[in-house]
Amino acid sequence: MTLHVQGERWFPSEKVFSEDMPDCWGNWYCDSEVGKLRSVLMRRPGSEIEIVSEENVSRYRWKAPMNPDQARAQQDALVQIYQEHGIEVHYVENMRGDKPNALYLRDLVAMTPEGAIVCRPAIEARRGEERYVAEQLAKLGVPIIKTINGDGFFDGACLMWVDRQTVIIGTGARANEAGAAQVEAELRNIGVTDFIRFPIPYGHAHIDGLLNIADKRTVVLFPWQVPYDVVNPLLDKDFTVIEATDPYEVKETFCTNFVALEPGKIVLPAGNPQTKEKMEQAGITVIETPVDEIMKGWGALHCMTVFLRRDPIGS
Repeated sequence: MTLHVQGERWFPSEKVFSEDMPDCWGNWYCDSEVGKLRSVLMRRPGSEIEIVSEENVSRYRWKAPMNPDQARAQQDALVQIYQEHGIEVHYVENMRGDKPNALYLRDLVAMTPEGAIVCRPAIEARRGEERYVAEQLAKLGVPIIKTINGDGFFDGACLMWVDRQTVIIGTGARANEAGAAQVEAELRNIGVTDFIRFPIPYGHAHIDGLLNIADKRTVVLFPWQVPYDVVNPLLDKDFTVIEATDPYEVKETFCTNFVALEPGKIVLPAGNPQTKEKMEQAGITVIETPVDEIMKGWGALHCMTVFLRRDPIGS
């Protein structure tokens, strides 16, 4: 006699998502600004940057039109530094021709230990760039764990990792409370417990225009516009604070818009001698690269670079 088994025949795996990631998606991870950098996503300036002219710079929030060849050469020089340090560089291949700000890719993605949060830009002229970023993330196999929706807007540069349990979230002209709440909820879902809120002051767009992390316990910041309630939790974690006190270097040559290649080793926009000296005195290794042409769109190194994979900060 044949026994016909009734009832449930399929039983769920009890592995958490992070355990499945390497096999199902790939090795993507970010829980800091300084863990050894392994893989990045960028947008090489395409024909879209050529539409900016003296007549329409204000529409795109640029200071001046870029020389396209020089802008590409400056980004290529940054990419060469990345590659010389063993970093895999991926590019967003497609983009709308009316989106010249797309080279500032960090605004479109907030990376986490379990995948990407695809952001929703605050500026109308940038809306739609995120579609092509999502397309490239999917092509690479990077999980998209959240897309900012509803009435929320949030730029990826309004999030900065401190450690696996702690992030800084900025709100202001580029991230509203609805967008920040969506990001916070998603991060809580993957184990983040501590949130430092940073009300970004008028006249600044993102956290990295005022503060950045250069080593496991070293932060560089502009002391006159970073709130005490942001700095104090870092001091409680035994951070050393390097004060960038030259307003020109902060606001014109973007001395806090650097990228850490590994703990204590950064790439810095050229033209920031005072801040460079302070960092070197604190034991930070500094590599300089010129990005003055790129800066005409009010962005620099950190703005152009999405971290797809960093080693966990503890390793």
